[in-house]
Amino acid sequence: MKIINAAFFRSVSSLSDLPEESFPEIVFAGRSNVGKSSLLNSLTGRKGLAKTSSTPGKTRLINYFLINDDLYFVDIPGYGYAAVSHAEKDAWGRLLAGYVGGRRAIVLVVLLLDARHPAMQSDREMMKFLAYHDRPYGIVLTKDDKLTQKERAQAKRSTESYALDAEFIVMYSSLSGKGRKELLAHFGRYRSEDGSGAGSEGADLVT
Repeated sequence: MKIINAAFFRSVSSLSDLPEESFPEIVFAGRSNVGKSSLLNSLTGRKGLAKTSSTPGKTRLINYFLINDDLYFVDIPGYGYAAVSHAEKDAWGRLLAGYVGGRRAIVLVVLLLDARHPAMQSDREMMKFLAYHDRPYGIVLTKDDKLTQKERAQAKRSTESYALDAEFIVMYSSLSGKGRKELLAHFGRYRSEDGSGAGSEGADLVT
């Protein structure tokens, strides 16, 4: 897959505000400080497309980005940040469960894990959540540039040992772009030839 153009489309705070399911949706999920915005900017080559913040838990909306005029990248609120209230956590949980559990247009969930801490309980719980809803997912181990070669190998082996349902595992650095081509190649598997829907592996999951 090659990204020709990318633009912010819409932010939504409730299921009723979601756009029509006209294009396939690739969803980006992960802990609040895992680097989703940096990865989206790196993937699209658009610095500032997704707003980054030094404050974990700031993003509380579902953010849509239109890619190549026929695909959405969807950035969902991060999880695992303790400084928000229980009421806010409950509201986010209901929003995300409704979206991930019921959205037919989702063809893939990209689960981002911090390569320095790849086995956190909240990440494992998200994997169980995705498996429960029969969502295909792949894993991106972020912040690869902060690891030694030995640590990279250990992080990937550790992830492979418990992420048995992951369709791919990619090591990624938003600083250097390492892993970008590999990840975009995986994305191509979840789109039809005309770009209007899921690929053959994901089609039966969104019908």
